[in-house]
This record gives sequence, structure tokens and C-alpha cells, in this order.
Amino acid sequence: MSRIRPAAEADVPVILELIRELAVYEKEPDAVKTTEAQLRDALFGASPAVFAHVAEDDGGIQGFALWFRNFSTWEGVHGLYLEDLYVRPEARGTGYGKALLQTLARHAVDNGYARVEWSVLNWNEPSIGFYRSLGARPQDEWSTFRLTGQALQDFGAASPAGVRA
Repeated sequence: MSRIRPAAEADVPVILELIRELAVYEKEPDAVKTTEAQLRDALFGASPAVFAHVAEDDGGIQGFALWFRNFSTWEGVHGLYLEDLYVRPEARGTGYGKALLQTLARHAVDNGYARVEWSVLNWNEPSIGFYRSLGARPQDEWSTFRLTGQALQDFGAASPAGVRA
């Protein structure tokens, strides 16, 4: 028996384990700094802004989707940004990834959201093919930018030139 359900607080250790597995798959095994306490607070704290669903069968949790709301200024409504989608290698091909994405799409439709969007690594051809098979299309005219680490610290600490904040 398998099902997709919203994550529960008791799922946090397994979700973190899956996040670490995803990091290994994405060739960044040492990149995960998140702790169980941080993840628990983000998902189940006083004002959660991050949400998760899990794919579960009799063997336990086999995958997860972690997402948050974004906003389209052009559409004037929210959207849903999928931060992570991961299914354990032994459970791939069983429909969990598709079911997780359909659950998020249903949530978006039910709430009047304009879109579901996510990023995928350019080398991840299996995922790209899977997403295309669902009708998703890449946004080739856009490039993702990220300000992080020391560059974020330096830029954030500087005073805006000629402007009072």
C-alpha cells in the first residue's frame, strides 16, 4: 500500500536523510548543513513557510517533495516553488515522483496558484526527460543567479550608496 501525504513532525529525521541522499545524487555530498532542529522549525514551527509531502509505503518513506509559496507579480497570485523532489533509487519508476508532483499541482489548482516551478541540474537528463513527459517545459530564456557565502555577507553588510535604508 502506498500513499502521498503531508509530512508530519515525526518524519523530519527521514526527510533530512533523504535530503542528504539527494545531495549525494547531485554530486554535493558535503553541502547539507541543515540540522533536524532547523528542518523541524522550518516545517512545523510557529509560522511555517516551507512545506513537505512524503511518498510512503509499507517499507517507510520512499521520497519527498519540499516546497514553498512564491508570487507572480504578472499573474497577481501565488505559485508554488518545488525546492526538492527526491525518490530513493530503489523506488524510482513506481510512480512516486509523478504522484508527488500531481499532489503539488492539485494543491496549486485548488488554491488558485498560477504555476508550479522548480530547477533541475543541466546534466540530470533522467529528471529532465521525466519532467518533459509530464508537460513541464524549461524556461531557457532565464538564468538562475545566487548570492551566497562571503559575497552575500559582504554585499549585505555594505551600505547602499546614496540611498538610506
